[in-house]
Amino acid sequence: MRRQRPTLIAVSTAIALTLTIAPSPANAQTAAQADQVANLTVRQAEGYATLAWQPVEGATDYQIERTAVDASGNPTGAPTIVGIWRPNRQINQQAPTFADAGFNPGDTFQWRVRARAGTTEQPYSAPVVATTTTPWGNPATPGEQLRTQWETTRGAQYTSDVNEYAYTEAIDALSDRVRVVELGRTLQNRPINMMVIGHPTPAATPEAVAATAPVAINCNVHGNEPGDREACLIMARQLAFSTDPRVVDLLSRTNVLIIPTINGDGRANNTRGNSAGQDLNRDYSLIRQPETAAYIKMVRDYRPVAGYDGHEYGNTRAGDLPMLPPRHQNVPQAIFDQSQDMIEGHMYTKGAQDGWWACPYGCEGGSTVGNSEETILRNTLGLKNVANSLLELRSSGGQTRPDEGNTANNRRRKTYSALWTFNQFLDYRAANKAEILAARAEGIEGQAANTGRLVFRGSRPIPAYPAPHPGDSPPGLDAPRADLILDNAPCAYKLTEAQYNGARTDGPGGVGATVAQRIAAHGWKVIKTADGYYVPLNQPERGLIPLLLDTKGVEKLVDGERIYPNLTGRRNGPLTVSGFTCAANATINGPVTIQAGAALVATGTTISGPVTANSAAGVMLADSTLNGPLQITKATGAVSLIDVAVSGPVNLTGTTGDVPLLAGNTIRGPLNCSANSATPTTLGVANTVHGPRSNQCAAV
Repeated sequence: MRRQRPTLIAVSTAIALTLTIAPSPANAQTAAQADQVANLTVRQAEGYATLAWQPVEGATDYQIERTAVDASGNPTGAPTIVGIWRPNRQINQQAPTFADAGFNPGDTFQWRVRARAGTTEQPYSAPVVATTTTPWGNPATPGEQLRTQWETTRGAQYTSDVNEYAYTEAIDALSDRVRVVELGRTLQNRPINMMVIGHPTPAATPEAVAATAPVAINCNVHGNEPGDREACLIMARQLAFSTDPRVVDLLSRTNVLIIPTINGDGRANNTRGNSAGQDLNRDYSLIRQPETAAYIKMVRDYRPVAGYDGHEYGNTRAGDLPMLPPRHQNVPQAIFDQSQDMIEGHMYTKGAQDGWWACPYGCEGGSTVGNSEETILRNTLGLKNVANSLLELRSSGGQTRPDEGNTANNRRRKTYSALWTFNQFLDYRAANKAEILAARAEGIEGQAANTGRLVFRGSRPIPAYPAPHPGDSPPGLDAPRADLILDNAPCAYKLTEAQYNGARTDGPGGVGATVAQRIAAHGWKVIKTADGYYVPLNQPERGLIPLLLDTKGVEKLVDGERIYPNLTGRRNGPLTVSGFTCAANATINGPVTIQAGAALVATGTTISGPVTANSAAGVMLADSTLNGPLQITKATGAVSLIDVAVSGPVNLTGTTGDVPLLAGNTIRGPLNCSANSATPTTLGVANTVHGPRSNQCAAV
């Protein structure tokens, strides 16, 4: 059952400035007859106007008419039907709203609405005249005066790469809140920039940014889908310079990560793929391309807890804003639920209030694309314990926005609808931080427990919500085939030297990163022993690891050897670990000694006695109980404790491998970490320590 979570009802925002036109003799009327729309109001916001009215009994839809007028309200253009409201637009049928967009912000218009019964048109409402909101930022204030190429040309041109770099550089120079970080380079050597935004300044290092539980917006992965990118650039200016309390409070509590253009080559060439022809949204797990590798390393280092991924959608019958959560069945249930809460609980509700048609991916017309492929960003992020959603902007106006044959109108509607969504995303994060972090912790601990079947391709269903509105045709279901399910999950995958470090040909120009480099980019722990490389499954991204390393993987990297537990059941007496030992659901009564060059991987195991490791190749414990002290000294490889209850002191000293991981543990004794080559991390999942914490673990 989906967990019910509180939903933020945002009030005012500087980023979405609003002007409410209250009902009065000038802008509302009492219906002269039963079939005439009454009580029309128009509320101005950033790039759109929300129309609301009293429903007419028996109406099958409504037509929204807009007329350009001068300052005195005299028409300067022909009346135009710019919108069609249908009942499946929103979850609240008794309070119809429509977000009219596509106009040039700052212009003045008259609006009228009329009901239709079938094809029979009813009388128009009384007119409402209002001036739309001008683009955010005082033209006389440094920083605020910045405008993108898209804004200065009124949607006639998209922002070029050169203009983007100059614009973001100017924001960086003029605002202490912004730091532009280069994540990497495209194949054609364009920078992949990320704006890190915080108040009064962004956190100084990736680890410090991660400590703020940041959010990430990926704005342009398909080069020929640039609407979200323009919204991101506008939002960056607003976040950088706004003094609104909402913005200041948001940025004081978290950092916002905006990646305007991960596919700079595709944007410059207006192509879906990068310059090698690769669809980058089918490469986030395989990371064959430099662009996707840069993004995945960012996720590893900055650890966003929630994300949105911007796209455009060609179905002209779809809603304004089709959305979709991570659906792969290996995604932790808590992450799927949190993502759905963000979409169904927040976006649908706020969409109904503000007039945007947010709906399940497909909406009218349906879709069979983008189900459970782990290579798609929303699925990759879900498997990495990030609550997130795909965002699609309907690429053409279709039947519900008939005035978008005008290219600029179409572009403005897409961009400002994306800006609305990204603002709502930030509001959701602000109101639901505790729930998001709880879902993330549950996902990390649940994956590390290495329980349950592994699905290599298969999606969760996305029903119409609430049936039959607003999704008449929800996305299709790719139920897992029997041959793509592994009920008996292994403890680890073993790779040979050739598999791990051997040359690859699956990258640009026939040259690819090694499996070792890709595993490192994902941030997975690897244990090297005398006989090979082991990638245990008792770690936070357990659901993704087999998809790349198991022979059943649909889009795998290698055929790794499945290694099953060799220590189960009850064992009494001392245990000396040599080589690679995997314990699962075991009970060990006695001291455990892990020899130099050996490794212990344990899940669901109880050890009654001290555990001592000196110069071990690796110690990885998860979902286990240790009744006694734990001493790990000079480990040369992976060290990981996740959701482990320790009755005794824990000492971690002199490790020389990668960053030790201590997450979600309960330690009934002191915790000391010293002289380790890297300070241990928690991945944001707190430990409970009943004794003093010292040295490198003082804040763990």
